[in-house]
Amino acid sequence: MHPHEKVIETFYSAFQKRDALAMKDCYDDDAEFSDPVFQNLKGKHVSAMWRMLCERGKDLKIEFSDIQADEHAGKAHWEAVYTFSGTGRKVHNKIDAAFEFKNGKIVRHKDVFDLWQWTKMALGFKGLLLGWTPMVQNAIRKQADQSLEKFIKHENIS
Repeated sequence: MHPHEKVIETFYSAFQKRDALAMKDCYDDDAEFSDPVFQNLKGKHVSAMWRMLCERGKDLKIEFSDIQADEHAGKAHWEAVYTFSGTGRKVHNKIDAAFEFKNGKIVRHKDVFDLWQWTKMALGFKGLLLGWTPMVQNAIRKQADQSLEKFIKHENIS
């Protein structure tokens, strides 16, 4: 197993345990993260996002597979099953992750998933009808960003 494959495995194993500190240790201090909801996070915002998701995901279940990595890059598939707190609806999100490494740490992490599929699960009928629209997707992003900023302020994350 390539050492970077071990970093990815360690990251998702920590996520399964909701161990945000161990997840943070897999990242470079200046790491970048992006997905369809949390776009272009950097540095402390990356680890704060995972910490927030770990703390709030009371019924969160994570499964991961297909880990591959070399000297510079890696990838994995992971799935998250949880109850979306905003509506109480069950979500089963299927995500493909891509990683870049430097000095044995993740420096870039990009998750890809179908945001419309997510809105259909998380928001129900409204997501089915309007979840594909930029208006709804941007509202989801804005709410997520505000939630993260409030979490960072409340937890005094620097």
